[in-house]
Amino acid sequence: MNILVCIKQVPGTSKVEVDPITGVLKRDGVDSKMNPYDLYALETALRIKEQQGGAVKVITMGPPQSQEVIREAYMMGADEGALLSDRKFAGADVLATAYTLSQGIKKVGQCDLIICGKQTTDGDTAQVGPEMAEYLNIPHVANVLEIVEIKKESIIVKMDMPNAIEKVEIKFPCLITVEKGIFEPRLPSYKKKIETKDKTISIYGLKDFKDQDENKYGLNGSPTQVERIFPPEHNSEHENWSGDSEELAKRLAQKLKDLKFI
Repeated sequence: MNILVCIKQVPGTSKVEVDPITGVLKRDGVDSKMNPYDLYALETALRIKEQQGGAVKVITMGPPQSQEVIREAYMMGADEGALLSDRKFAGADVLATAYTLSQGIKKVGQCDLIICGKQTTDGDTAQVGPEMAEYLNIPHVANVLEIVEIKKESIIVKMDMPNAIEKVEIKFPCLITVEKGIFEPRLPSYKKKIETKDKTISIYGLKDFKDQDENKYGLNGSPTQVERIFPPEHNSEHENWSGDSEELAKRLAQKLKDLKFI
């Protein structure tokens, strides 16, 4: 079975500067890590590979430094990796990101199963996975809690619905997005780090895609624009109160009312 996992490098800190003109995060020089949800997606893929055989590929989109998360994926057991990197991809919203990734997946080659994390910690939209599936014209299931069974031509999963847990079967090729806790992600292997330190990472830009219309990528291809974005404010103010339980309860209730929490 050929499995493709979508991963992303996200800021490892909340102290990130914002471009005042474009409204996008300044990622250059910022401490980064693999998106936590993608670790669960990668672990899911590796466990399926161990049971069914085949290969696990990873794909990411970002600046050249995003190769670091592909190296991390190699250290966990991924077989191949591809980076989509081009200045023309910068500033993409969820729609343009999904389209870029779908074009990259077509370039990487046919796969039976695409696995994504539920969402990213820097965007939190949970939209890219399903939108990719729509561009690729394949069935998809979001919020997967459990892999129930893998058949020759389909996969059965449990998905988290608003008011129920639903079991569904979808045919290959397909895409799923997984929740945290589906599996416990393994730690990167130092042995694999040494073995894969020179392993090739394929890098593709717009010129490598079949569709090279610049109006479909990056800021040009983004129908939504950020009106305003700003770093979170840090409030370190605190108060110390003393008194009996009845007095403290009244003060706490009044404080909550003053802050408009109640």
